[in-house]
Amino acid sequence: MTHTTLVSAEQTAAHLDDPQWVICDCRHDLANHSAGYKAYRAGHIPGARFLHLDVDLSGPKTGLTGRHPLPHPATFCLRLGALGISNSTQVVAYDETGGVYASRLWWMLRWVGHSKVAVLDGGWQAWTRAGLPVTVAQPEIKPTTFNGKAQTQSAVDSAQVLANLQERKALVLDARSSDRYRGENETLDPVAGHIPGAANRFFKLNLEADGRFKAPAALKQEFGSMLDGHAPETIVHQCGSGVTACHNLLAMEVAGLAGSKLYPGSWSEWVSDRRRPVARGDA
Repeated sequence: MTHTTLVSAEQTAAHLDDPQWVICDCRHDLANHSAGYKAYRAGHIPGARFLHLDVDLSGPKTGLTGRHPLPHPATFCLRLGALGISNSTQVVAYDETGGVYASRLWWMLRWVGHSKVAVLDGGWQAWTRAGLPVTVAQPEIKPTTFNGKAQTQSAVDSAQVLANLQERKALVLDARSSDRYRGENETLDPVAGHIPGAANRFFKLNLEADGRFKAPAALKQEFGSMLDGHAPETIVHQCGSGVTACHNLLAMEVAGLAGSKLYPGSWSEWVSDRRRPVARGDA
């Protein structure tokens, strides 16, 4: 069975010795960039490879491309191969923050044409609550080749978002907290506010209290009430730097609302050019 959105801890545990499955630990802390790797070294799912948001899931910063720009797709594909991920591998990504960073890897694999990737529902907490095995041992990795290329239909750039301010063909969904969306309590980016016309869907609304994703029917109802007649293919997700937006994109896929797009540069790229308009408040 192929998993393309979410996978349970129990389903993952059943494949710990399956060479066709690769587990990726994506734990990260924006306030402490070494915390994820320290947590991995202290204990991880057996066989898991560690991927760092800033090193493996981002490219070089230029000052104009946001806080977490995408790497070159060829660079990313080489890294996947080095981790033992081939085009036939089932990838499972996890973190300990409700799938925020795991969903970035999920989206990036789809971006280079790999659909056999799922986020561990409930993440590290679900794994440990189930009493499943944990290790400090480093996995033995057999490098392979991953052939992929960027799927241009999966992302939009700042020029397209800017043009949409006039065209209004797409609906932009901002995954940040409501206060940051309104332009309050901004601590990560130099300008507060949001892209004009964007609606706000805080990514944490996708989760139940235990950190697992809400049921597909509930997510479909909640996102459906926001789409305002827009087809899923016309939805553009953004956040601060193209990370938590992937969580909303995954949630829509779980809900059966497939085909929405990511603005990878997101707010941090948008405000790097002060000529781009900014809105504040709830409008």
